[in-house]
Amino acid sequence: MSVRIAVPRPQKASPNLCFHYGDERICFEISVRRSQKSKVLIKVHPDCRIQVAAPENSSDEEVLGAVKKRGRWIWQQLREFRAQQQHITDRQYISGESHYYLGKQYMLKILVEPAQRQRVKMLRGRLEITVRERNPERIRVLLNEWYKDRAKEVFARRLEEMLGQALWVSDRPPLRVQTMQTQWGSCSPQGRITLNPHLVKAPRECIDYVILHELCHLAEHNHSEQFYRLMKQVMPHWEKIKSHLDGMAAALLNGSHAG
Repeated sequence: MSVRIAVPRPQKASPNLCFHYGDERICFEISVRRSQKSKVLIKVHPDCRIQVAAPENSSDEEVLGAVKKRGRWIWQQLREFRAQQQHITDRQYISGESHYYLGKQYMLKILVEPAQRQRVKMLRGRLEITVRERNPERIRVLLNEWYKDRAKEVFARRLEEMLGQALWVSDRPPLRVQTMQTQWGSCSPQGRITLNPHLVKAPRECIDYVILHELCHLAEHNHSEQFYRLMKQVMPHWEKIKSHLDGMAAALLNGSHAG
């Protein structure tokens, strides 16, 4: 990792800007894109935050002009994510809820057995959770522990499989599973890969995408043009898979589909 030197930016764009598309006022955050390319990158998140990465010397007018050109696409992304959120309810951890595992939905079945060991078991298309008393918080903890245990097994297998494509990696990188609020995965400067246990709820191809993304960072530490070129080589359709994962984020992280 290198230390960057901050230099004055005489035409620095504002940290937040807004524009109107039809009757809607759309605001977005701006960050600096440290790249030789002059292209403005736009990202619409599942929680409807909009982030724009612009070249260092971009003015407000230049950034706004570039974003407005993508106004219809941004509006459509916001509409799709808002529609998805309407079908998401806060988890109550009761029988009948639908929870994800490897891209498939499983019905939750809560069994209250005061004399039995508390556990989570996948059985015939449903997740059975045995508890001594009906306590939503205890059920949540048990289910999250089950997801974390499964994640460790699944991620280790998928990492081994993806290493066969990542020919630039000579040694198997350390793997850690840790809950993160805003990331599916990360790669430390020392080469350790960290994955979010909630990712195990996503389809296998989404898990593979995140792992390959982090493996690419072992060769290219930033999101440079070389990084995306390498990503394209090992997973030609990664953008489509990423879009699918983004679309599932609200359900995987924040809520469940009512059964």
